[in-house]
Amino acid sequence: MLEFVPIATVEPAAVEALLDRAFGRDRHNKTAYRLRSGVAAIPHLSFAAIENGELVGSIQCWPVEIAGDDGAVVPLVMVGPVAVEPGRQRGGLGKQLMHRSLDAARSAGEDRAMMLVGDPEYYERFFGFTAERTARWRLPGPVESRRLLARGDDVPAIAGLLGPRATVAA
Repeated sequence: MLEFVPIATVEPAAVEALLDRAFGRDRHNKTAYRLRSGVAAIPHLSFAAIENGELVGSIQCWPVEIAGDDGAVVPLVMVGPVAVEPGRQRGGLGKQLMHRSLDAARSAGEDRAMMLVGDPEYYERFFGFTAERTARWRLPGPVESRRLLARGDDVPAIAGLLGPRATVAA
């Protein structure tokens, strides 16, 4: 039986091992890791999928912000990584994890400015993430601009640098 639990209830080493299997051990070199460096995942938006006592999927969300060239600082929620056990990929589990996290963000009022790095063909079609307002965003490393996606009424279409959120409400 598949169940979704707060990721905080799962052993961190198990989550790291799943991420290694899903994305490779070199995943820490990706720009997305630099973007969320030094901040903890948002507990009430991060989940694990457990089946028969085994971790088969996870999703984490992170507090990030864009520091606009105009001086504005806009908080955002970064979605991902969405990790699914390689043998379970393409079976809809990632989609279930995304819906779980997005529903939690909506319930908490934290869905007005969300972003991720991912395939636009998938994330736009199923979840409404687009690159319409992210063209002038800069990241602390390389990224294909078409893969820098956002959704929500408060997503700014400004020039600026994305990074970990300087302050996070308790």
